[in-house]
Amino acid sequence: MTLPATPRPRWLAARIREALTDTPVVAMVGPRQAGKSTLMEAIIGVQQGWTAWTLDDLNVLERAVADPAALIAAAPGPVAIDEVQRAPQLLPAIKAAVDRDRRPGRFLIAGSADVFAFPRVGDALTGRVETIALRPFSQGELAGRREDFVAWAFGDDEPRPSRPVDDLAERVLTGGFPPATERRSARRRRAWFDAYLATSLQRDVHDVAGIARLSDLPRLTRLVAARTARPINLSEMSRTSGLPASTLTRYLQALETLFLVEEVPAWAANAGKRLARRPKLLISDTGLGGALLGLTASRWAGVDEARGPLTETFVALELRRQLGWSSVSATLHHYRDHDGADVDLLLEAEDGRIVGIEVESGHRLGLDATRHLAGLRLAVGDRFTRGVVLHGGDTMARLDDRTWALPISALWTTR
Repeated sequence: MTLPATPRPRWLAARIREALTDTPVVAMVGPRQAGKSTLMEAIIGVQQGWTAWTLDDLNVLERAVADPAALIAAAPGPVAIDEVQRAPQLLPAIKAAVDRDRRPGRFLIAGSADVFAFPRVGDALTGRVETIALRPFSQGELAGRREDFVAWAFGDDEPRPSRPVDDLAERVLTGGFPPATERRSARRRRAWFDAYLATSLQRDVHDVAGIARLSDLPRLTRLVAARTARPINLSEMSRTSGLPASTLTRYLQALETLFLVEEVPAWAANAGKRLARRPKLLISDTGLGGALLGLTASRWAGVDEARGPLTETFVALELRRQLGWSSVSATLHHYRDHDGADVDLLLEAEDGRIVGIEVESGHRLGLDATRHLAGLRLAVGDRFTRGVVLHGGDTMARLDDRTWALPISALWTTR
């Protein structure tokens, strides 16, 4: 299967333009090669009076570092700045400019690292910025469809029939980065992922953290890929990697700032308990994860220890992308209680309703899937809205009055 090259959907550009009508600063953040620069060009290209800079231009970068206030003052109108993480000192200068003139639409910035996580500058634009995350493509975006499985999960409708996913391995191992989806062979995609990781670590890590031994980061990223969709165990990862726990924590934070790694927090009814429980760690793109582990579609069926976690990661990332545009505002978690109920993923709506999701990479449904969802339902009571078992087969069946088994393709065929 070769997925088509697809531009970012028009509604996303429309959302950013809308934000520029009432907010002084709009920030697009996400990993390199997720389409931020292309989208920025599309947005400002149809408007007059914009000054556009990229900090990949060394001349602009030098000016931004030497005198950020002077650079900002030199622009006569609205300013678009790409790769802003390369000079985070620009953020206080932008804040000062906005405080002098709070007109909306003054700055559109894009960063391949989470500049708002940087020490001392992260809160510079509080109350002045709207942040929009650009992740690698979802499966719906690749198909030109604006899917909303999240809204369906919190609704009352029965699911529409979904075609089985006969190319699940190919989809998981391709991931969502636009250049990777355009490659026509697994070998060429692997070459792209290898170059992508090397470039991201060598080019961006100095901007986000003072890490001396860059050689540790590819190995650590591979370790995360091998443990994706598992609760973080710093002691075990420290022993395996040979890195002290304090160093490991700092390196993981750097990888998260670069959008190479992300977390799914634990859920508990008590907010204090949520903070005490370990989050799950995810590699941020399953194509990258598969490349780091040396997986191919031909080996997919024989690698149970990697297939299950990567499939769960694939589902979690699809849900997290949809949460950026779903008509239902919700957050993503995982669930584990002291009685043994362990639900892969949990969606919690703003009004407290709960959806539990189990992920089965194979064609057969495991008995534990419904047992764990039943445990979650017992624990949360009337807040339990729906349970879903997403699997690699073609079965669509009601398992009880609130629980469905659906093919994984329901994620991008449900609106």
